Amino acid sequence: GINAEYMGNTQTGKLNLFHITMSKPTCEASAHFFGNFGASLALALANFGAAYGTAKAGIAVAHLGISQPHKVMRGIVPVVMAGILGIYGLIVAVIIVGSANKEGYSQFSGFLHMGAGLAAGGSSNGKVVQNACEVPSK
Repeated sequence: GINAEYMGNTQTGKLNLFHITMSKPTCEASAHFFGNFGASLALALANFGAAYGTAKAGIAVAHLGISQPHKVMRGIVPVVMAGILGIYGLIVAVIIVGSANKEGYSQFSGFLHMGAGLAAGGSSNGKVVQNACEVPSK
């Protein structure tokens, strides 16, 4: 907040000096909780999606090795791309934690970072959610 202090002549009422100080907003503990929770969501969900993608691509590479062995090296590309999802989650988590350790971290920033972590981690889980919600055809 802003603190104003009158330092003038009180008998004549003339303003000689007006001293204004601004205090920094206090950091609430819940702001850091939500910010770090966003970082953990980004890391955990992205790596869960990367593990799922690696497993699905690994099964496909194994099948490709049986049916068409000369195309196995081409089939490794999806495995590498799935691993990149986990690295993406790690990068987002490091960025969130780096900005969450600053002085004056507000409640708004905590919720903002939680949303960013949820978005980054959830985007790596797109296929997992799609397979979980899929209704089997008859």
